[in-house]
Amino acid sequence: LRRNGEILLGVQQRTGCKILLAQKAFSMYSVYPLIRQYLSGTAASGLYEARLGKTEFGGETHVFSAAYRPDEFDEILNYADHIVFNTPGQALKYGEKVKKAGKQAGLRLNPECSTQEGHEIYDPCGAGSRLGITRAELDRAIANGLDLSQIDGFHFHTLCEQNSDDLEKTLD
Repeated sequence: LRRNGEILLGVQQRTGCKILLAQKAFSMYSVYPLIRQYLSGTAASGLYEARLGKTEFGGETHVFSAAYRPDEFDEILNYADHIVFNTPGQALKYGEKVKKAGKQAGLRLNPECSTQEGHEIYDPCGAGSRLGITRAELDRAIANGLDLSQIDGFHFHTLCEQNSDDLEKTLD
């Protein structure tokens, strides 16, 4: 863990990027005191991961969920520094709350660029994926009044366990 942590810390120092611990993949909070020496914070997929990340890891807490429960959203705001919306509807419903709380809001994009074969059910860019919005959906949302000034950034990714060349292809 220390050796990998040092590598990740070096990447952050050389590039200015932030690297977050994806708790869905690794939520062994007994080693958070060690890992937090190297990473900027955590990524969470809902209320309980957000709370765990904020209270046990510290640093920044980023939250993405395909759907937010209305009865949990205010509590998520207590823990989150950055919230990523999956749809324009979520941004319209919760965006003002996020801004009033002084937090950052993002919108997940589906770049429609699959960089792998097989495992399509897990592919965020696979046919029928509901993870993020396509360019056509974004254009329609803007035409229908989505205010991009409420969005601090866009989120997208390729599948885990792929290399930087796949991420570069997706970005292009």
